Amino acid sequence: MVYELPSLAYDYAALEPNIDARTMEIHYTKHHGAYTTNLNNALAGSEWQDRKIEEILASISKLPVAVRNNGGGYYNHNLFWTIMSPSGGGQPSGDLGAAINTHFGSFEKFRELFTQAAMTRFGSGWAWLVKSGNELKVTSTPNQDNPLMDIAEVRGIPILGIDVWEHAYYLKYQNRRNEYVGAFWNVINWDEVSRRFKG
Repeated sequence: MVYELPSLAYDYAALEPNIDARTMEIHYTKHHGAYTTNLNNALAGSEWQDRKIEEILASISKLPVAVRNNGGGYYNHNLFWTIMSPSGGGQPSGDLGAAINTHFGSFEKFRELFTQAAMTRFGSGWAWLVKSGNELKVTSTPNQDNPLMDIAEVRGIPILGIDVWEHAYYLKYQNRRNEYVGAFWNVINWDEVSRRFKG
C-alpha cells in the first residue's frame, strides 16, 4: 500500500478569514505532503507496508519513531481537513449533540474543556474529542501522536481534532494561539464529526 495525499474538498482560501489561504497551502502541500512521503519511505520493505494506517498506529510502540511521527502526521491531517468546512460552525445536533450534553453537561462546557486542552498542550501537538467505548472524552497528545496509538494516555477513536503546531496558525495569528483556537469553532464540520461519532 502506498499512502497518498488525499484531495481537499475545498480550496485554500475557503476557510478565510478563520484560516488563511497561505497557511492552508503550506500546511497541506508541504507539511502533510512531507508526512505522506516520509511515511511511505519509513514503511518501505517492511512487513507493515501493506497494513492500514489504523492498524499501524494501534501497534506504534513496536515501530520506529519515523513511523510514529509521520504515520501520526499523515492520519491526523487526513482527519483535520475533513472536520473543517467553509459552511462549518455552530453546534452539533442529533445523537452527537445529545452525547456531548450527556458527557460534558452542555456544549458550552465541552467547548471550554476542548479549548483548555488545546491551549495547555505545551509546544506542538493536538487536542481531541475521542469516542472511547460508550464515552466521549477530551484529551491532548504531543507532536503527531493521537488516541489510536497504543502509547496514548487516553485511547479511543478521534472524531474531532485541532492542530496546535505553530505551522497551523503562525502566519496569521503569530503567538496568539487563543485567537486561532477561537476561530477554529467557526469552521468545524459537525456533519463529519457526527459521521465519525456514529462510526
